[in-house]
Amino acid sequence: MGARNRTCELLGILVACTVLAPLAHAVELNLGQVASPEEVAGWNIDVFPDGTNLPAGMGTVLHGKEVYMASCAGCHGASLEGGLGPALTGGKGSLTSQKPLKTVGSYWPYATTLFDYVRRAMPFQAPQSLSNEDVYSVSGYILSVNGLLASDATVDASVLTKLQMPNRNSFYVDDRPDAKTPRCMRNCNVGPTTAVSR
Repeated sequence: MGARNRTCELLGILVACTVLAPLAHAVELNLGQVASPEEVAGWNIDVFPDGTNLPAGMGTVLHGKEVYMASCAGCHGASLEGGLGPALTGGKGSLTSQKPLKTVGSYWPYATTLFDYVRRAMPFQAPQSLSNEDVYSVSGYILSVNGLLASDATVDASVLTKLQMPNRNSFYVDDRPDAKTPRCMRNCNVGPTTAVSR
């Protein structure tokens, strides 16, 4: 019995040393550096549904068609019908059917989300390569093909923020207790953390 206890003690010490030794030396390793405000700004490009963080600038639906044909049509089709990538138009009235077609015009609740997604993730082979003017323009073109903007429209932050998408009021507020954390942009780790389980 004594030998077994001694083995458990030694195993416990070995595990503790294995886990704690790297933590004790982490400060001494001097890995990485604190990100500068400029570096943070380069990654802080998300746009919220209310238009927060939409950049200055504007584009036109006409220019958006040019950008779309050059950068988007290869995946999404010349008429936004889909191909390698999903369809970006169509689907009106299909959301309650057996085969809903979730497109920008039928499903997306905010036009600002379109801008955010295009700017961060498109085109697939070169994300974040489009200028803000190009993103405003291609967003406007997609919205125009969906019948939500005129074909001669100019698109900027104000236009995207004010545009009422057809499915905007069909979403519901997530009322789970663990989903009520307010957005925090500075000094967010204040106070104890509480884990919530289901």
